[in-house]
Amino acid sequence: MATSSARRISLGQAESGLIESETIEGLGPVEWTKIDEPVSHGLSEFLLKAESVMAEGHGVLVNTDEAGTIFVTNFRLVFLSEESREVTALGTIPLATIEKFNKIVVKQQSGIRQTEKTPTRRLLQVIGKDMRIILFSFRPRTKQRRAVFNALLRWTRPASIWDLYAFSCGPCRYSDTNPKVRLVNEYYRLLGMGSLRSSIGHIEDGLFKLSNDWWRISDVNASYNMCPTYPFALLVPKAIRDKDLLKACTFRARCRLPVISWCDIRTGAVLARSSQPLVGLMMNMRSNADENLVGALCTRFSSGKEGRRKLYIADARPRKNALANGAMGGGSESSSNYFQSEIVFFGIDNIHAMRESLVRLRDYLDTHGTTSSDGMSSFLRNGGWTWGVGNLSSMSASVSTLGDSGWLQHIQNVLAGSAWIAARVALESASMLVHCSDGWDRTTQLVALASLLLDPYYRTINGFQALVEKDWLAFGHPFSDRAGMPPTLSGTGTMPLELSRHSSTPNISSSSSSLRQLSVSLSTTSQPPVASSNTQHSNNYSPIFLQWIDCVSQLLRMYPFAFEFSSTFLVDLLDCVLSCRFGNFLCNNENERERAGVFEASACLWMHLADMRGASEGTSHVHYNLFYNPSKHDGPLLPPAAALAPTLWPQFHLRWSCPAEAQSGEIEAKCRSMMDKYSELQKAKDLAERNAREITTTVESLTADLINESQVSNSTLALARKASMENSSIKRAIESLGCRVHISAADDIEDYPASSPTETVSVGSGDDGKTDMSVSIAVAEENDHLPGNPSNRICKLCPLWTPDGGCRWPDAGCARVRSQFVGLKANYDAFDRLSINDGYFQPES
Repeated sequence: MATSSARRISLGQAESGLIESETIEGLGPVEWTKIDEPVSHGLSEFLLKAESVMAEGHGVLVNTDEAGTIFVTNFRLVFLSEESREVTALGTIPLATIEKFNKIVVKQQSGIRQTEKTPTRRLLQVIGKDMRIILFSFRPRTKQRRAVFNALLRWTRPASIWDLYAFSCGPCRYSDTNPKVRLVNEYYRLLGMGSLRSSIGHIEDGLFKLSNDWWRISDVNASYNMCPTYPFALLVPKAIRDKDLLKACTFRARCRLPVISWCDIRTGAVLARSSQPLVGLMMNMRSNADENLVGALCTRFSSGKEGRRKLYIADARPRKNALANGAMGGGSESSSNYFQSEIVFFGIDNIHAMRESLVRLRDYLDTHGTTSSDGMSSFLRNGGWTWGVGNLSSMSASVSTLGDSGWLQHIQNVLAGSAWIAARVALESASMLVHCSDGWDRTTQLVALASLLLDPYYRTINGFQALVEKDWLAFGHPFSDRAGMPPTLSGTGTMPLELSRHSSTPNISSSSSSLRQLSVSLSTTSQPPVASSNTQHSNNYSPIFLQWIDCVSQLLRMYPFAFEFSSTFLVDLLDCVLSCRFGNFLCNNENERERAGVFEASACLWMHLADMRGASEGTSHVHYNLFYNPSKHDGPLLPPAAALAPTLWPQFHLRWSCPAEAQSGEIEAKCRSMMDKYSELQKAKDLAERNAREITTTVESLTADLINESQVSNSTLALARKASMENSSIKRAIESLGCRVHISAADDIEDYPASSPTETVSVGSGDDGKTDMSVSIAVAEENDHLPGNPSNRICKLCPLWTPDGGCRWPDAGCARVRSQFVGLKANYDAFDRLSINDGYFQPES
């Protein structure tokens, strides 16, 4: 790819040059000046796994008057800004999200000094399913627009589903458990067996068919022979046998017989779904199997109340549409054929009306937004400096255009119908059967939204996933047809069995309001488009799922404490669904996904979203609702009629046309930032408290050791004092016998005077065998008078002592001479009778 060395002039410079330079006179502010070849360096860092560039061209993003390089990859159209060298979000869109794209030639008005050929502008209009209209401008005679257009034509309309990017990148790390396992686990939860967990082995062995007192899981459709668009496992009344189900399915359109979608284990009320009955033009066709099946939905009250609960049959269509379908074999039930039943019509329009309404809303937002496809904001349009031309009537007229789109009215109808269903089930414990024509569009909207209102579990992130997988994916909403995706294995290929209430115009005219504004603002004369392409493959395209997510966002606005997920989570979910990057929402039903092996060959959307949240700790991620308080709304949500007043969903509807106004979550973002800081401070506090506890524990341990050491020391000192007293007493006792006592270390024995006869006693020894202490006892000579010698006191205790002070022992020197010491030994009994208080045990004065 060639790299341009020429200097690129900014749009502001180009616009100012319109007055000063004759070479570019007559060109609009978005025309190119001095632009040569596109530059593709630096894009590799923005590419996803297995994403490769198919074509590129240099152009201007007219919406923002921003120059850059346009790349077409096998997954998306990427606009890389020339100034910032970053991917521009507005100009970058997945190919599957593109609803339509056109080549448009706009002829500029000739300037005063223009003498030769009048220049033309080469435009490429890209209309997205996510509410944006993008316009790119290319320099004439460069053939870059043609290259980009042909690449879009090739990669936005693949011949088969296997050409999608979802199968190029493979399952990678976003693989998850089989959706069949998750469906059976959800059935277990509804049956009150939430502690049980299924596996693919249990499903293959048919071990998932459990039941409670009222309902059971049936595998009658395990091979999809009974109803190709229903899931392999169905929740049905326990009293109805499988052969009765086979009979009942023939009385319903596309064999979509009444089955349970949600049940209340406490009251026994159920929320069931089906398609329209085949009653015929005269409304006189009946089926005993169908009537028995519908009647079995009304179980007896669990509280012991007599009688059976009431049955409401909610027909989502307008009454006249239901009657008109009788001409084609369809129709609606008669309350006389179904015991204790009441038929209610909700008047919700069909898929064609929803498609046209979204087109009008998108045109309104593009026309009156701040960033529009004509490259000028509504603040500058028509020469005014405020909205429109700056007067009240202009603003009122533009607001009325929003009402003409009818989108908010459709949202209100779906919300009102779902709230009515939830109220009947919650307040009356009534059972409800909901259907439209085929039972996969309006029926799914009503049943899923009513379940969301009734069950708090579905208002969590995991529960919301279970709800979408059960009511939208498992029960066969035709995503491939409704989202304008590539053909599936079989495809429905047929129109819904309902007459269109409005004329259907699936293609958007190239002379839309945005282009008319473009021609006015540039004072040009527009020629018909030279080429166009539409990615819609049939008239069945309709934003049904988008509309339902919009309804969920309205409930989230009304009940900010009731939902664990945030509005950002809903936007990211929609973007992932529309992009076809993951296999979960490909094909039209579970049967087609199973046959195609989509799950094994592609990545899982839910794991991708979970991985996004996994990078953050706790609930600080933007997918989590900061205000979620499950204890505040732990039961059904029953909004009053006055609360069902929907508004535009800023995060989705306004994010491209009014980026600043779409940041309605700025307060939430600041609150989230404060929560993050609080979380960090809380972690620091916890760490400090943990360290303080560890230090306190260490101090307490050291204090206890110190106390123990002190006690041991005191005990040792007491023993030492006692031993010292005993040694002193013994020493005095021995000295009283006329002996001299010397206590010293073992090494001091040699220093003891050798002139005196001694008796040496060694006390204790070390590890080396040497004595630690020696006690030397020497017998004193007769003339050696020990100081304080108490020998005279000892004689009084001797039995040979006479009262007159004499001694009957010869020589009377037994206590002082060694030769006469035996006499004292012979009287030890008298010595033992000595009292501790006797004289020679008294402490020395």
